[in-house]
Amino acid sequence: MNKDKIGLIVYQVRSLKFIYLRDKSINIRNFVPHYISVMSPLLFAILICLAVCCVDMLIIYLWAYKIKNGGVVDIFWAFNFSFIAILLYFLGDGLLQRKILICTMILIWSLRLGIYLLIRVGSKLHEEEGRYKKMREEWGSSVNSKLFFFFQAQALSNIYLAIPFFIITFNKKAELSILEYAGAAVWAISILGEGIADAQLKNFKKNPANKGKVCDVGLWNYSRHPNYFFESMIWIGYFLVCLNAEYGWIGIISPLTIILLLFRVTGIPLTEQQSIRSKGDLYKEYQRTTSMFVPWFKKK
Repeated sequence: MNKDKIGLIVYQVRSLKFIYLRDKSINIRNFVPHYISVMSPLLFAILICLAVCCVDMLIIYLWAYKIKNGGVVDIFWAFNFSFIAILLYFLGDGLLQRKILICTMILIWSLRLGIYLLIRVGSKLHEEEGRYKKMREEWGSSVNSKLFFFFQAQALSNIYLAIPFFIITFNKKAELSILEYAGAAVWAISILGEGIADAQLKNFKKNPANKGKVCDVGLWNYSRHPNYFFESMIWIGYFLVCLNAEYGWIGIISPLTIILLLFRVTGIPLTEQQSIRSKGDLYKEYQRTTSMFVPWFKKK
C-alpha cells in the first residue's frame, strides 16, 4: 500500500465523526449515519429503541426455536424495558433529574419482573407453558414463522407501552412537580405490594400440604389477584409522572392497555379458568367471598 492510499485512509477515518465529546459527555447521535441523526430527537430515540428490541427478540426467537420453548419471550419482553431505560437516559434531552428518576423506576421494575420470570420459566426450560403449547397445536406446520412474527410483535408492544417513558425523558421543564413525586410514590408502594404478593404465593405453593388448596394468605385474603392489581398501579404511577409533560395525557394509553389485557386477554380470565379447573368448588367459594381485583374485606 503506497503513502497516498495510507494518507487517504487516515483522512477518511478522521472525517468519520463517530464520537463527539462535549462537556465530557458522549452524544450517541454521532454514532449513526447523518441522515438518521438529523431527524427529530424523539423520533430518533423511538427508532433506536425499536431496533434494539427487535434485534433482541430475533436472537431470543432463534434460541426459542432451538430449545422448542416459546415461553422465553416473556423473560426478555420484561428485560427489553431495561434496554429502553438505558437508551433513553442517553438519548432523552429532558431534565437530568427527571431522567434519573424515571429510568431508575423502569430499571427496577423491569429487572425485578425479568428475574422473576427467568427463575420461573428458566427452571423448566424443557417444559413449555400451556398457552405456548396451545399456540403450537393451533398453528401447526406454520408455527415457526408465526412465532417469529409473534416475537417481533412483543418488541413493538415494548415501544407502544413505553410511550410515557419517551414523553418523560424528553420533558424539559425545569423542576419536578408534585404529580411526579406522587407518581413515584404510587410506583414504589406498588412495586413493594407486587413483590410481597409474589413472595406469598411462592411460599404457599412450596408447602406440599397446600397442594390443591386456594392461596388465601396475606394479600391474597383480600384480593384474588393482588399481583395484577399492583402491576396496574405501577403503570398508573408512570402515567402520573408523565402528566407533568406537554401532551403527557397521551401516557394514559399504557395503563389502560395493561388493565385491558389483565381483564380481557391474558391475565385474570385465563388464571380464573385454570384455577376453577384445578381447584373446583374451593375456588368458586373463593370467588364468592373475595374481591377480584382491588384488595378489600371479605364478603360473609
